[in-house]
Amino acid sequence: MRLGVLDIGSNTVHMLAADVRPGGRPLATSSDRTVLRLMRYLTPDGAISEEGVRALEEEVVQARRVAERERVDELLATATSAVRDARNGTDVIARIEAALGQPLQVLDGETEAELTFLAVRRWFGWSAGQLLLLDIGGGSLEIAAGGEELPDAAASVPLGAGRMTVQFLPSDPPGEDDVERLRAHAAATLDAVLPRFRELPRPDHVVGSSKAIRSLARLVGYPVPGWSGIERMLLPRTALGSWIPRLARLPASARQELPGITPDRTFQIVAAAVSLHTAMTALEVDELEVSPWALREGVLLRYIEQHSDDHGS
Repeated sequence: MRLGVLDIGSNTVHMLAADVRPGGRPLATSSDRTVLRLMRYLTPDGAISEEGVRALEEEVVQARRVAERERVDELLATATSAVRDARNGTDVIARIEAALGQPLQVLDGETEAELTFLAVRRWFGWSAGQLLLLDIGGGSLEIAAGGEELPDAAASVPLGAGRMTVQFLPSDPPGEDDVERLRAHAAATLDAVLPRFRELPRPDHVVGSSKAIRSLARLVGYPVPGWSGIERMLLPRTALGSWIPRLARLPASARQELPGITPDRTFQIVAAAVSLHTAMTALEVDELEVSPWALREGVLLRYIEQHSDDHGS
């Protein structure tokens, strides 16, 4: 069957269509992605502005057209940090559902972490042992760890790249003092969730799974041979730390000329780097591996598991 996953995130609205079957891996047939950066539309009281809601409605209607064009059998519509944390989230959800013509599943932070962890576990396999996952979106940073398909610990903290850019790095380029304020804020925020991860066994693999992490890995990381000849990207903490001052000195227009930094990430990449580096330091992570699978694949995999008897093999 063909499924569609509509992921309404803090940075993008992404519609993915994939052919799926029980026991098989999802095979993407199309991917339609628009950069919205919802954090730009937050009012001082934390609501999404009318302009932002209208932009969301337009993108949702476009995603519905893509789903119809791709002839998906079912569309799984999800929203994450920006919508769930908005002061007017209830009204925004109602308007999205009206534009979409179906219910919207708003994922809480821990569920988002669990679904992303499921996707990473399936990608790396059981032989990867104990996994530690870091995932940075526009609004939040998810952490999950464990040796099974469900993590033993999962947490979500409001340290996403878009949110931190708006709150701490409004200038372009940001000042050194602002970067240090963000670093201190990230460390203090992480302190509240770290004990539950420190109690777990040391991970055999540390994995990063977001677009921001993939961008940073292309900038500061390096490839190594992987299983079945698939190249793996590794992102070292020391290299990331050394790049942060350089990234912060460059204006956004210049950052997009760097390897791996796409125009849609250039405004937020400094905050992403600071949040990630702070988390890696707090968790004593020397380097992480980049996973090509993340939340959308986790949504697909969970749906397949829950409905395999309905659709057969």
